[in-house]
Amino acid sequence: MIVKLTEILRLNKFMSEIETMAKKEYTLREVFVNAEHVVCLREDNIYKQLLIENRLVDGLDKDQTFTKIYLDRGHSGIELTVIGSPSSIQEKLGLATKQLLRG
Repeated sequence: MIVKLTEILRLNKFMSEIETMAKKEYTLREVFVNAEHVVCLREDNIYKQLLIENRLVDGLDKDQTFTKIYLDRGHSGIELTVIGSPSSIQEKLGLATKQLLRG
């Protein structure tokens, strides 16, 4: 299943982290993720801190959370940071955990 999410990323990856933080060099874009390739979801607290410090894209809710998605790509992987909590992203991707019935 392919799911549309909103990714947050740095515009210029060649700038140092300090230079980037000082200039609001972040943007949003749509990204389409194949749920079958997701390996791990993890809350991304770095972006949460940048949001609190007003260093991200203007207009984001200050209570917004971010999730880092790790995708399998054979010998290597891809990491994306998207808007939303890990549980909401898990739900959108249809990766809800199944509970075992004990009887």
